[in-house]
Amino acid sequence: MAIEIDERRHGAVTVLRPNGSISGEDAAALLQRISDAAGRSLGRIVLDAGGAPFLDSAGLEALLDAADRMAESGQALKLCSVNETLREALALTGLARRFEQYEDVQAAVRSFR
Repeated sequence: MAIEIDERRHGAVTVLRPNGSISGEDAAALLQRISDAAGRSLGRIVLDAGGAPFLDSAGLEALLDAADRMAESGQALKLCSVNETLREALALTGLARRFEQYEDVQAAVRSFR
């Protein structure tokens, strides 16, 4: 079963919230969804990780690929509601510094102003 990814707009910011673990084929689906959203918006994307209890190496790679693609065109991918498991995975792989992280959606959205 494919991961469900909710999408909401907060002004010029698109918030994507995956509901389920980000792994395997679901990671590729998330990368595509982020790319699609970035193409339709001003490239202001927040990934609300509150619904993602886990991500594997494919999930980490998808987030990194998305952030790199967006950065190439001056866009930004920011994370919020990152749980302890995801925070540790980002820290252990040295990727934590690659992402701006916020406590909640409102803080992440405000950071674009």
